Order: sequence, then C-alpha cells, then structure tokens
Amino acid sequence: MTKKTIKLAVFSAKPYDKKYLSEVADRFPGAVEVFFYDFALKPKTTSVAKGVDAVCVFVNDDLSAPVLQALHEAGVRAVLLRCAGYNNVDLAVAKQLGIFVANVPSYSPESVAEFAVALLQVLNRHIHRAYNRVRDGNFNLQGLVGTTLHGKTVGLVGLGKIGFAFARILHGYGCRLLAYDPFPNNAFLELGEFRSLEELLSECDIISLHCPLTEQTRHIINDSSLAQMKKGALLINTSRGGLIHTKSVITALKKGQLGGLGIDVYEEEGDLFYKDHSGDIIQDDQLMRLLTFPNVVVTGHQAFLTEEALVEIATTTFQNLHDLITGQECRNSLVKN
Repeated sequence: MTKKTIKLAVFSAKPYDKKYLSEVADRFPGAVEVFFYDFALKPKTTSVAKGVDAVCVFVNDDLSAPVLQALHEAGVRAVLLRCAGYNNVDLAVAKQLGIFVANVPSYSPESVAEFAVALLQVLNRHIHRAYNRVRDGNFNLQGLVGTTLHGKTVGLVGLGKIGFAFARILHGYGCRLLAYDPFPNNAFLELGEFRSLEELLSECDIISLHCPLTEQTRHIINDSSLAQMKKGALLINTSRGGLIHTKSVITALKKGQLGGLGIDVYEEEGDLFYKDHSGDIIQDDQLMRLLTFPNVVVTGHQAFLTEEALVEIATTTFQNLHDLITGQECRNSLVKN
C-alpha cells in the first residue's frame, strides 16, 4: 500500500468499537480514514467495501472464498481481524489473492479468564436462579445448594494465554488442576499436571474449554467425550461455540450425565449474537431448548468486553495496519506470501 490516506471499512461495528477504534485512529492523523458499518460482512454486503483499502472484521463476519474474491475485486488488499480466532477466514484463498491478513492474538487474557470463572461461579452457586427469585420476592433457598470449589479437580482443554490465566485463578481457589494441550507449556507444571484428553475428562469435576476452533477441535465435546466425563461435571466454554456439539450436550443434560453448562459462545451464534432479538421469535430450537434448563447459563459472547481488552484490540489492529503501510514485518500476520 502506497496511498497517503488509507481507507478502512469496519464491519459489525458496535458503539464500543467505534469509541475505542476512533480514539486509536486519531494517533494516525491523515493516514487512516475509517468508515463504520453496524452490519456484518457477508456476500451481500461486500459492495460497500468498493474503494477501500482494508476491512476490519470480528468473529461472526464471513471471510470465505467468495467474500475474499469479491473484496479483492473491489480493491481491498488487507483484512484486519479484531479478535484472536480466524476460523472464519479462508487463509489459503487470501494467500492466493495476495491479501494481507492479521489478527489480535492476545488481548487482556485475564478478561476472558475472569469471565470464565464468573460463569463457573454463577452456574455452581445458582446465582442466576437466586437473582430471579429475589426480584420476585422469593427468598427460598431450596434448590440453590452448590459446592465448594476448593479441592475440586478442574480440567483445562487448551493452555494458551487465556487458559493459563484461568489456571492461575483456579489455583488460587485451591483447586487441583489438570490440562490437555498438544503443545504443552511446562510453566503449567508449577500449577498442575498434564493429562491425555481421555484421562482429563474422566477425572475432572469441572472442565473449561480454552482452545481455538480448528478441524481437529470442532465438536471436541460430543457424545463420546461427554460419556467419558465424570457424571455431574460442569462444562464451561468461553472460546468458540463449534467446540461443542449442541445436540449431544442437550442429551447429556437431560440424562443428568452433564451437571451444568456455562457458555458465552454458541455454534450457531452468527445471526443471533450482538443483536437485540427481545421482540422476535427466535427460530433456533436448540438454543431455546438450552435456555429451558435451570442448570444452564448462556451469555452473548461478552467475555472479552472490558476496557482493557478493547483498548488493546484497537491498538493492535491499527499497529497491524501500520506495519503493512510502512512495509514492516507484522508479527501478527496470518498469511505468509
């Protein structure tokens, strides 16, 4: 890119995106002109990218081959992900087209880890049910008995920065920690022990998912893995919805094999999350079934949503663009041309 002023189109832009991205963009006066769109990038919305140099996208934007091809024809030469995951990007096609792709591999991992612990505590101590009862003037404690986390065995599937931050918190609670990761971080040995996935599933009272969504991890929680779990275990997912096979989890909850589920992500969240559907009849029967369980807590992909994380996301996003503009090597580049 050699233009003096770079035009950047930001898709799926919420008010907080506009606030923090605009503040960081001001550090590059005259260098970047930003256009915000509150709708997602999909095949039918690629036309708005005509004449821009780069697009900035989030977790549920579509960067499949047809979209990338349309963007390339429109003159787009860079895709800036304001998230860590990139399962929604066809990197092979991006490379063929010569499109620069970069992500934000780490943004306040403590933010997501702390939210995962919050989900666990809400689920384990039935805080969601207690909150609703008290608002109705019901102070009955029947059915709200939880367990003490101290001494429980907690399994981490994935041990990146978020998983490690989660482990440090649960270690402070006095939990026994087990972890499964194909690329083990030996620093974890100060906190816990590594296990095979099968061993971890059978030993743990609580399992928390902290791995990316790949072909190898898609539906890592399925009929087979749920059957291997300790009966009554709690499952937490703040990573990607596709890690869990929803139908299998519903069956395990109905049978009592799974003791509780706390999720901030959902495999079919694309057209639902980040929007207000309070006046709509939601057509996703599986999600609606999940919401009927008293031992299920669902939130709308908000684990990342802290001031610290938003500042870091915006800063890294524009640093990635700056690296491209200035011809510097970008350490967050996902496509090596």
